[in-house]
Amino acid sequence: MTSKRVLLLVNPKSRRGAEARADVVQMLSARGFSLILPSADEMEDCSALIRRYAQEAELVIVGGGDGSLNAAAPGLLDAQLPFGILPLGTANDLARTLGLPVTLEGALDVIVAGNTRRIDVGMVNDKPFFNVASLGISAQLAMSLTSQEKKRFGQFGYALAGLRVLLNARPFKALIIGPGTTARVRSYQIAVGNGLYYGGGMAVAEHASIDDGQLHLYSLEVKEVWKLALMAPAFRAGRHGTYQEVRVEDGSRFEVRTRKPKPINADGEIITHTPAVFGVRPAALDVFVPLVPMT
Repeated sequence: MTSKRVLLLVNPKSRRGAEARADVVQMLSARGFSLILPSADEMEDCSALIRRYAQEAELVIVGGGDGSLNAAAPGLLDAQLPFGILPLGTANDLARTLGLPVTLEGALDVIVAGNTRRIDVGMVNDKPFFNVASLGISAQLAMSLTSQEKKRFGQFGYALAGLRVLLNARPFKALIIGPGTTARVRSYQIAVGNGLYYGGGMAVAEHASIDDGQLHLYSLEVKEVWKLALMAPAFRAGRHGTYQEVRVEDGSRFEVRTRKPKPINADGEIITHTPAVFGVRPAALDVFVPLVPMT
């Protein structure tokens, strides 16, 4: 992999991005990479940068969290360049799904080794996502969690913001149209997953994989929101479908309609609103992964 020409995109607003950028540049240069280094001001539109340098770069490295990767996804799909991940954000759920090392040195070593995996990309209203797109509690959480809380408290910041959201959570009515059912529901959250992990390590479904060509939907139809606390261990393991109050379904296409538009959180960012059509682009991108995933 040495002597490759690399477009390096490190999000200075991610939890560890600003402090890590100089180290990343030094380590990549020491490993023989030739770097294309946009300025911090240009980082506002990662996808535009990827499209601009698509003919010059041989691969893209994105340093940041899941939101940074979501911002780069449209450009990556257009350019079809292999990409590497430096997990510098708060949750780093895509990195967790792919079994990447948590250290900067380890993540760079994976890219240098050059082993890639072809992964699916989820789509919601024609906008891409890697992990999960959802409406309800998680969207409220995404809107209430500030960048300052992320940087100061890390994943504990998610817990603090989550407690605030749960105390004020109310169910909403929705119509779910999937390959196996059409259902009118009263739900606290509807989530559609492409990868395995989201929300700082929760599993969308025990059997989910980011290269299975499928989406995995669940709907939280509990009567009282406090029951979600009892379900927490099941959500970490992806076994929440064992509860009667949780609707689960797999498929390649879903629609979710609500009476009023509701925001949709994808990879930690609000990117669209209902009505929403969810789909999947199988085997859409090449990403650098370990030969043996980290455990």
